[in-house]
Amino acid sequence: MFFSQIEFCDNLIFPRRAALDKLGERLLDANRTIGRPNKITVIFGRKVTKQYRGKLQTEIEEMNLPNPVIRSHYRNGFIKQYVRDHLILRTEAAGNNLTDYGVNKAVEHLPALRDKLSAINNNYLNIQQDILETFVDRGQLQRLAEPTITATGKRIPGLKLDNPRQLALMHALVRFAQIPPANTFSTGEIYPYLIAALSCTAEQYSLASLRYDLSKLRAKGLVEKLPRSRRYRWPAEGYSVCLIFVKLFDRVFAPLTAALLHPIPADQALPNRKRSPLDRLYQRLTDALDHLLRALGLAFARPVNENKILVDAPIAA
Repeated sequence: MFFSQIEFCDNLIFPRRAALDKLGERLLDANRTIGRPNKITVIFGRKVTKQYRGKLQTEIEEMNLPNPVIRSHYRNGFIKQYVRDHLILRTEAAGNNLTDYGVNKAVEHLPALRDKLSAINNNYLNIQQDILETFVDRGQLQRLAEPTITATGKRIPGLKLDNPRQLALMHALVRFAQIPPANTFSTGEIYPYLIAALSCTAEQYSLASLRYDLSKLRAKGLVEKLPRSRRYRWPAEGYSVCLIFVKLFDRVFAPLTAALLHPIPADQALPNRKRSPLDRLYQRLTDALDHLLRALGLAFARPVNENKILVDAPIAA
């Protein structure tokens, strides 16, 4: 007796379908390049040489299922990934000619074949490891922006990335955190830092306004009010989120938007070697974003001239 065709699968079970859908979207983007020879060599453990004959590609197949099937080919075999039974992400190595994997067809070689196919599944998942980590949107950022309804029915507005008062408060908290001991604080202690961040006077921004803005952070659990006290505690998670908001706006979104909407003409004529290291990094980031948008089918046509704004639909993927 012998085997000529076999399949071996690995199942990742998710507690929520929404998380699996988000992951699936990112896998579809990431797997566009997984059919290249160097990736196929790693997955199947078989070197792809000039003498190779057979398919060497990754396909995304619509098979009237809730999610597309991702299939990567090697000779007469393949590995596919798809959603099964609503909450399972299945990775399945298969072969129609076992000698392609360096295993003989006889039944006594079944344990070795199982090990080989298991390794192929693991290699495939290892290549996707950066996606199968925690960097999958599960709605946390959206929930931070949504209003919070307290137990008493009070509605507290959510957090906005571009709100000047909110960013100034986060900036003041981040600065105050550098002053030991900064485990707790009062509104009076951070008030001067917030006034400085807003570049305004106490008449323009009162302590009552500060308490109102602070209530938004409290509603999201980023700041905690100490019981029977006027002091607040700032947990590590709150510090990290505030730092992300401040840095994204001040160091990423604002500079890149300024360069896009109001570029300085003289900068274009400046040789790259004469630019500051930071400007060169911003330019690399801008170029990388352009490449990403084009790959996603979101690139926009350039204006015909600088005096005419051309609004076009995104180029289809």
